Amino acid sequence: MSDKELLKRIEKLESRNKKVEGDKAWETSWLRRISIMFLTYMVVVVYLKFVIHIDPWINALVPVIGFAASTLTLTFLKRSWLDKLYKKQRP
Repeated sequence: MSDKELLKRIEKLESRNKKVEGDKAWETSWLRRISIMFLTYMVVVVYLKFVIHIDPWINALVPVIGFAASTLTLTFLKRSWLDKLYKKQRP
């Protein structure tokens, strides 16, 4: 393999790593979590107001709180799962 080919492969790997790091940062960002909570809240408000015909403002908080709790809980579960996975892969 030539030096040019190696450099090209390294550049490709670095580019991929940068994208993966950005995706990971987005997945764990508070902006993403708050955006999803807001959109969930608005969808449930519209659903409760126009489909169920009840006062939606307080009732729409239930799924938002559920989502917020799941992001905090799932982070803990993911960390535990990854720890167990990496322990199994070690010789």
